[in-house]
Amino acid sequence: MELSLKTENFGSDDQSWLGSSHGTQATETITLDTSTFTPATHYPDGYFKSGIPLGKITAGGKYGPYDNAAADGRQTLVGFLFAAVQAPAVNTLDPSGAMLTHGKVRESRLPIAVDAAGKAEVPLIRFV
Repeated sequence: MELSLKTENFGSDDQSWLGSSHGTQATETITLDTSTFTPATHYPDGYFKSGIPLGKITAGGKYGPYDNAAADGRQTLVGFLFAAVQAPAVNTLDPSGAMLTHGKVRESRLPIAVDAAGKAEVPLIRFV
């Protein structure tokens, strides 16, 4: 029997960027490519932040942070990380998550801003 004291940390999930519940029941299961994320920006507290804009990487089909200047598929916005996901200790492990592909998004509350080109690529998402 194990009786030693253990500490476990939990991240908080800020979904204030969601403009409504519309679309939250129909998220897609995706795999994140951890190597494409920047720790200090995307998971400073050990969790990928809810609301990160995502692009689909052409080679392999995993998802990384939307970047209009990328050339690997991430230059096209396809959705937003719906809920926080614990980041692995090693960036070669790729966790699963859920992606919001339609609904309302409160633009001012996103953890990372989306440019005009990205907004135009997601016609089923309304920015408010």
